Amino acid sequence: MNFEPSDIATTPATRKPGHYDFDVAILGAGTAGMSAFREASNHAGRIALIDGGPLGTTCARVGCMPSKLLIAAAEAAHGPRNSGLFGIDSPPPQIDGKRVMARVRSERDRFVGFVREAVESFEGVTLFSEYARFEDDNSLRLSSGRIITARAIVIATGSRPAVPQALFAAGERLIVNDDIFDWDDLPSSVAVFGAGVIGLELGQALHRLGVRVHLFGRDNRIGPLTDPEVRDYAAAAFQGGFPATWHADTHISRSGEKVVVRWSEAGEDREEEFDHVLAATGRVPNIDQIGIERTSLPTNSRAMLDYDPLSGRVGSSNIFVAGDAAFELPLLHEAADEGRIAGENAGRFPDSYRRARRTPIAVVFSDPQIALVGASHRQLVENCEKGFAIGQASFDDQGRARVMGLNRGLLRIYGEHGSGRLLGAEMIGPRAEHLAHLLAWAIEMDLTVERALQMPFYHPVLEEGLRTALRALNAALGFGPQPPLRCIDCGPGA
Repeated sequence: MNFEPSDIATTPATRKPGHYDFDVAILGAGTAGMSAFREASNHAGRIALIDGGPLGTTCARVGCMPSKLLIAAAEAAHGPRNSGLFGIDSPPPQIDGKRVMARVRSERDRFVGFVREAVESFEGVTLFSEYARFEDDNSLRLSSGRIITARAIVIATGSRPAVPQALFAAGERLIVNDDIFDWDDLPSSVAVFGAGVIGLELGQALHRLGVRVHLFGRDNRIGPLTDPEVRDYAAAAFQGGFPATWHADTHISRSGEKVVVRWSEAGEDREEEFDHVLAATGRVPNIDQIGIERTSLPTNSRAMLDYDPLSGRVGSSNIFVAGDAAFELPLLHEAADEGRIAGENAGRFPDSYRRARRTPIAVVFSDPQIALVGASHRQLVENCEKGFAIGQASFDDQGRARVMGLNRGLLRIYGEHGSGRLLGAEMIGPRAEHLAHLLAWAIEMDLTVERALQMPFYHPVLEEGLRTALRALNAALGFGPQPPLRCIDCGPGA
């Protein structure tokens, strides 16, 4: 990694026609930016990596890794509470909030350290620890005032929490998920606003760690679910585990050091005080402060960059976008894929190629877990020209799930009429992350339902619930008989 000040222009006018300081400039050294660098370096020699913030991806610093550390602690605390089901009486767990958060921070810092070491080990790149704004399609002004030019540019500036104006009434008691992972101790109470992935995961985890929690959602949305039957099942499952209101018109005020939340539920006015208000209300791409208005880049009706997700290219420009800045699917593995595609095309520019994307997969690490694979129910209702059928399986009476005492869940799988191809699935259930991967691989391989049913299934395993749903779907598509009711995976001849 190097930095050569003598090679850097001070104004765009000093650049000779056709000459640039760098072949590729990458804004952001997160997951997408790192992936873009690795790919661009296969095709270009002079690369600038620009990041004014602390090194370490969103996932490592404030996202998937520290949240899973908190969830792991919550699962350890919750486990003994269910032991009575097996005839084992355990005393209530004694939760030491300071020790819980010490491990979260320590392991978080360890993950961040790995990322920092990876970036610092990059060869053939000039790292600028500064922020940058566009001067034009080929020029970037760094926060120091210096200007660099590049033949192609990758925007991988990530995203930040979106906070509705109404929540600012909480004052300094308003927090976002980034703040949680710097806590020294657990608070006594938190009002969680937002029933998406972040709200569900953190709300349930804090509740299981002894924090008094109430989750407030909007429009009865639960995570990424779009299938009404799976969503309704999830609402009932979570409601029994921690206080949640899936649609609430709320009013927030302060009372000394407390935040007062007022809302109506079932025709009754309610009021509760909390130590903090957690805004888990989504994220917005960091593209509003990088000088997009000084470029020729097109935006869409949502003020997002209008780009081709198969190439990463914004319009017909020399600029590419990847990761949360693109905001198509703000997930780490998608950011890595987008960075790879954008980096390749930026390195090859002016050549630009479209690459097939992998089968979408999304997981919510709640309990039970939520997962979506392939096309969602909503997407199929709106866009499936040939029509689709549904096969489902309940985990309430599924053999392995009952053995483990984890028998809560509903799996719905979608298949295409005519071809019998697997199209997608939505589910809530025990360890759904594993079923989701199996289905994602099957869809990626373009398997039909019949072909998927020919795969081996061990007994007794949770995956037999997947086979039950596949059998029901095969019948709904007209390729096989209707399977018998109830627990067909727990006896001989399954």
